[in-house]
Amino acid sequence: MSAHPILQARGLVKRYGRVTALDNADFDLYPGEILAVIGDNGAGKSSLIKALSGAVQPDEGEILLDGKPVHFSSPLQAQDAGIATVYQTLALSPALSIVDNMFVGRELRKPGFMGQYLRQLDKPAMRAFAREKLSELGLMTIQNIDQQVETLSGGQRQGVAVARAAAFGSKVIILDEPTAALGVKESRRVLELILDVRSRGIPIVLISHNMPHVFEVADRIHIHRLGRRLCTIDPKEHSMSDAVAYMTGAKEPGDKAA
Repeated sequence: MSAHPILQARGLVKRYGRVTALDNADFDLYPGEILAVIGDNGAGKSSLIKALSGAVQPDEGEILLDGKPVHFSSPLQAQDAGIATVYQTLALSPALSIVDNMFVGRELRKPGFMGQYLRQLDKPAMRAFAREKLSELGLMTIQNIDQQVETLSGGQRQGVAVARAAAFGSKVIILDEPTAALGVKESRRVLELILDVRSRGIPIVLISHNMPHVFEVADRIHIHRLGRRLCTIDPKEHSMSDAVAYMTGAKEPGDKAA
């Protein structure tokens, strides 16, 4: 693992009136790793992810991408910088096709006069690109990329959302509870998809309440408590019961904490 994090946060503070959601929170994501972020309800992990993805602006602290300070005023700015977030609700348009969802906001125009002046879309190029990206991630069960997203299974929809995030030069992908609404078989496919994306060199932040999934795929686990990072642990050296005890305050991290 590289000695230098690709995405960092130092001393993040976010207040909502008298409630402090982030209290000098730190964060480190290294190239090529899957970092799980876990925490009890109200621990502040959602606020941390929203700050990293541009959905909220911290009151204090700084965020660094590739070692350089960044300031995101919206998720679109974070996305343009290379931080793509796939939320639990997926943010897909059910009535649009897979291709249209892949390219929403990034549509390809036909070359020359037809595209420049008449604004006609290059549908064949968009279809070819979408098929290539879905195939790269092993999503071969999707036969017709012109079918509407609402006709797909939950696992297939999650696959389209992840493929869209991975397709456009993302430096970091944040996955918010990607298996929460899925059955056992579809959850297994999404976990394989996460490992496929990591194998392509894209680091992943995985937010999940599912401890078996976290311990199966994560390289490190960031434990968030009371608005800040309590510790990071190696899932090979700690048990699930250790992680839950740290999250809830029943146990304090000892010498094994990273």
